[in-house]
Formats: sequence, structure tokens, C-alpha cells
Amino acid sequence: MDIKYNVSKYKNSKIQEIKDSISIEEPLEMRLRFKKNDKWETQNISITMRTPGNDEDLIRGFLFNEGIIENLNKIDSIEQKGDDVGDYNIKNTIEATINSTKNLDIGKLKRNFLTNSSCGVCGKTSLDSIEVIKKDKLDLSFPLIKEEIVMKSPNLLINKQSEFAKTGGIHASALIEKNGEVVTIREDVGRHNALDKLIGHALNNKILDPKKQFIACSGRLNFELVQKGLMANIGLMAGVGAPTSLAIDLAKRFDMTLLGFVKEESFNIYSNIKRVIIKN
Repeated sequence: MDIKYNVSKYKNSKIQEIKDSISIEEPLEMRLRFKKNDKWETQNISITMRTPGNDEDLIRGFLFNEGIIENLNKIDSIEQKGDDVGDYNIKNTIEATINSTKNLDIGKLKRNFLTNSSCGVCGKTSLDSIEVIKKDKLDLSFPLIKEEIVMKSPNLLINKQSEFAKTGGIHASALIEKNGEVVTIREDVGRHNALDKLIGHALNNKILDPKKQFIACSGRLNFELVQKGLMANIGLMAGVGAPTSLAIDLAKRFDMTLLGFVKEESFNIYSNIKRVIIKN
């Protein structure tokens, strides 16, 4: 979703007045409805700045990636709440009703309540935090991805990014088959939101197959993105930008293959090289 702005563009020593497409950024309040002691309770679980659209996939992916639900069957319903507000007349609250509170830790959720469009849950600074909800390492035997497919992934992202082509100010995550076919892609001003939307959509449509798929991201790879990939059992993640030190440490701990600075002719392998098929 984008909107046109009047912009003064400087080029060749001249100023030109143009219309520029700008990505819309709006807050989304995510709420969780659940039963406690036979009474219904509703809790705010996150506020994130996102690109409006695919909000249901966003909350599905968020609940799964945060380990609040083990599968989408735990969600009874998802509803947009509140009035149409703001300059764009959209609802900025979404509520999921779940039928299980097995992994629900409201205290933890409140500590991570505020997120933003650039870094996600920046308060997560310990590798131990993910081990509360994920115990097993990934299977190193899959997926096996050819080097040429890895190097094609940035162009695959750009070619499928409808909003990036218009605004240049939005992130994307894509689920890609080992043959290079893009299964699905999601965009958002927040890189973590784009990945939540992607995984939420893939789970809801039963198209996620970690044995033959990997995820490519348009920007840098941080701790939270790797965590979300791990929760979906993604064995290989590739980013156009650099990974952070914590992202590399987390990938190594759980046997994920992490690739950064992916270009048409090169990329860096930060962990578990054996998933990448290199020509001799």
C-alpha cells in the first residue's frame, strides 16, 4: 500500500516538482483473546509499525514465531477491530482468539510489547530466550540449494516486489523452492513484519516445505529474523545485506545455514556450508 507525495527532486543542478510513491506506515495493535479460569480475557500483545494489508497473516506468523501457538489449529478466529481511522481509513487493531494457553506467558509478551518497523523486538538480547520454546537443532541434510539459485535470489525478490518497485522503501521476504521458483512473497516497511506475514501465509495455506525451500530477505539479517526462520524449521536463510553477530551465533547454535551479502556473482556463508551445492 502506497500513497503519492509531492516531492522536489534535485537533478543536474535543477529542481523538478514530481509525484513520488511512498510506502504507508501505520501502527497495528495486536490483541490476544483467551480463556483463563473459565473467563474470557483480552490482552494487548504487541504494537508494531507495519504496511497495512495481510494483517491476518501477520498475527498468524507472529503467534507461531513467538511460540505462543504450536500450529494454526490453536487459532479459533481473527478479527479486525475498531473504527476505520487515520488518513487512510483503515482498522489498526486485530484480535486473535486462541483455544490453548499452553505456551502463553503474558509477562514475557508485555516485556516485548513495543516493537517498531526497523528492528522488531530489540529487547531480545540473549540466545537463551529462544531455547525456551525450541529445543531441537535443524536437520542438516536439507534443503540443498545450488549456488546459482542463491545468487539469483536478490533478483527474484526485486522482480516479485510490487511495492518496492513503486516506492523503494519497503522490505520483502520470499519463500523460494530449490529450483528457484518463488512460492510466495510478502512485503512490509518492517523486515520482521514481512517475515511474519510470509510464514503466516505459508502455514495457513499449507505450502511450507522446509525440505526443499529456503527464505530470502531483502535487507540485513538480525537475531529476530533468524529466530522466526528457526521456528518454521527453515534450514537456509539468505540476505542481501549483512547478518548481525547475534544472528550468526543463533544460526550456528541451531544448525541453520546463514548467507549474507548475496549478489549476482557472490555471497558470504556464515554457518553450515554443507547445505550449499558448490560447483567444482
